[in-house]
Amino acid sequence: MRNVTTTLLAGLSLAAFLPGLAYAQEAADDEGIAEIIVTAQKKSENLQDVPISVAAVSSEAVADLHAGTLQGLQGTVPNISIGNFSNTPNNAVFTIRGIGVIEPDPYAGNTVGIVTDGVPQYFSIGALLDLYDVDRIEILRGPQGTLFGANTTGGVVNVVNAQPKDKLEGRVDASYGNYNHLNLAGVINLPLSDTVATRFSVSHDQRKGWVTNVVDGSDMGKRNVTIFRGAIKFAPSSDLDITLAGEYDRGRNGAPVVVAGDFPGEAEFVPAGFRNMYVSPCASPLVRCKAPKKYLSANDGGGGLVKDQSDVDTYRGTATVNARSTAIGDITSITGYKHFNQFEFTDQDGTPVFLDDTRRRTKGWQFSQELRTDIDVSDKIELVLGGFYMKTHFNHFQHFRIEFGGPVTYDIPNNTVTKGFPGLFQRNLQDQDNNSLSAFAQTYIKLSDQLRLQAGIRYTHEKTSMLASTLTSFAPGGVTTFDGTSPAGVPNTVLGVVAPPRGTKSWNNVGWKLGLDYKPSDDVLLYGYWARGFKSGGFTGRIGVPSDLGPYNPEHVDTFETGIKADLLDRHLRTNLAAFYTNYRDIQLAQIYFIGTLQGNTILNAASAHIKGFEAEVEAVPVSGLTFKGALAYLDATYHKFDFLEANGTITDLSGQRLQNAPKWTASTSLSYEFPLSSDLKGRFNAQYTYSAQKLLTSIKDVPRSTIQPMSLVNANLDFTYKDNIQIGIYATNLFDKRYINSVFDAPGTLGLVNYAPPRQYGVSASYRF
Repeated sequence: MRNVTTTLLAGLSLAAFLPGLAYAQEAADDEGIAEIIVTAQKKSENLQDVPISVAAVSSEAVADLHAGTLQGLQGTVPNISIGNFSNTPNNAVFTIRGIGVIEPDPYAGNTVGIVTDGVPQYFSIGALLDLYDVDRIEILRGPQGTLFGANTTGGVVNVVNAQPKDKLEGRVDASYGNYNHLNLAGVINLPLSDTVATRFSVSHDQRKGWVTNVVDGSDMGKRNVTIFRGAIKFAPSSDLDITLAGEYDRGRNGAPVVVAGDFPGEAEFVPAGFRNMYVSPCASPLVRCKAPKKYLSANDGGGGLVKDQSDVDTYRGTATVNARSTAIGDITSITGYKHFNQFEFTDQDGTPVFLDDTRRRTKGWQFSQELRTDIDVSDKIELVLGGFYMKTHFNHFQHFRIEFGGPVTYDIPNNTVTKGFPGLFQRNLQDQDNNSLSAFAQTYIKLSDQLRLQAGIRYTHEKTSMLASTLTSFAPGGVTTFDGTSPAGVPNTVLGVVAPPRGTKSWNNVGWKLGLDYKPSDDVLLYGYWARGFKSGGFTGRIGVPSDLGPYNPEHVDTFETGIKADLLDRHLRTNLAAFYTNYRDIQLAQIYFIGTLQGNTILNAASAHIKGFEAEVEAVPVSGLTFKGALAYLDATYHKFDFLEANGTITDLSGQRLQNAPKWTASTSLSYEFPLSSDLKGRFNAQYTYSAQKLLTSIKDVPRSTIQPMSLVNANLDFTYKDNIQIGIYATNLFDKRYINSVFDAPGTLGLVNYAPPRQYGVSASYRF
């Protein structure tokens, strides 16, 4: 680790030092690093003038990465992790600076806000947004409760789609790669008059899965997603514009892939050699799991009762109104609605034997309304005032069939299995409503021409209501169907029903921010702030015992951050550095446990944690056409006090243990070079390296099976452009085909659910612009 750290530090130092020399000798006349406009503080401003730690990913960077979804940005921005739960690929897991939620069901909420065109996405389902025709992605690190509200204790990922313009333009994009990966997309911007413009886009992305099913040799984890998006903008005057936007996302993917990471002696362990069973990537409870060169799993189709299926339909609508120069300032109204329907089947054991599987459906919707105004009170005082309301609802069922409840023996030579227990069936139902109402104010006061005070406050009222139940039944007739009977129609015997009364509770919170920023020159910004944020409480939906319902309490954070942003050498060198300390209290941690064959779930409120670290980002343009970028982040995130109650009733002191999904070091570096080949033809080469240190993921306790290895990845692409409108290229992600474990859910003595990181993907691309 010391060698890796030394190399990364040296690389950043070199990126900061050498470009200055090259610039002084060769780059006197070019324009340098472009200005980046962001809306991180609910107004358009230069990234270098924003007094918080913000990373901006441009549409060009998204194209370089061939990032079809937000998950494709994993590793590119320091101190942020973008992934999914082991057996639910459509459910996002975002963690910033060690603060995140690792739970597949919606009841757990989020600690990182995902915002699309000003609309917060309440649900983690569908939050791994597709990225075709985006303008930029802004990643705000640290609590953003004043301007973005509750459930942003970790930060905000702000996605801004391309908006209608007043000129005719468009493009068509296509790419094809290994795993039969086909992407077809197009966008057209069409003005209808001097005051009305429209923009329409469609993208289709499909590929085979990269995991082989040992049962029949088929591929597992295929992707088939189509996105339709349209927007119309009315601008009757320079002081008023109204934009209506809609989107439909259609996913018809293969079932979530689970790889069996079980140890010998565990309830779900199937020995290698039985019905072509593969070797588990988790060989021992004493060492972390290791990804094999060939990705194998199994889906036995539940005895022919289920399909290879993961369907998601999402509808979004947004209405944005901007009225400028009114008597009460510049007014913005954003109205958003979203509806989704997800259905999927998962072979939970990942073996050729029917041990357990799930069928899940989640339907949900959200409505939100934000109204704010930006007022210039005087030449020295600017004030942002606003209010926000959101209502959400979801209902969910999960049917869980279990066949591993008793002794299981395997006769490998004869490929026969003997089970000592006919089976169990669990039906979990969830129905939740949530209401959030808040009012906020943030002011910017110029104390001098160089010094500015920033102060903000937000009051939030949250109310959550949850009705949850779980029925467990015994299947005397053998394998149960998802209807709770045997294939022969023999009804199951009900063993118990957990059905506590509907839980309802409200929480009130006041969060704030107080900071100063100082500009000793036009190109240098120094800043510091103190921010307090919170994540609302709630109820557990997937319950095994009545007490699991909760409620669990809110969590709170206090973050102190200081930083410097500087554009040097006539904007040919950009250096941004942020250092922070966070006091994290009443931490909400999702716990999944087993008592025999009974699955229990709860949200714990751990005592506290202390988080400190830094992010350093450097960009340099030593000569025209050549750009270096480098980023390095350090994160020390440990529990300060945590007496963890084990499932068996004992207490374990976890003080000093690292938090989940919080690698100590993350880094990235990239080189981009654009070179002319003729008056009409130019080339562009881009290469990127990312590194993430070892981390603990889904287990609360630091155990080897839930420890994820360090990851180093290289991506590259080479493109040629003719007359600025025809482009062809080649690309590769994970260029050296490194094989990694992406996540493991660890249930000691029972099972381990493993998910692999993507292997090397490569292909050709072409686009035409007009």
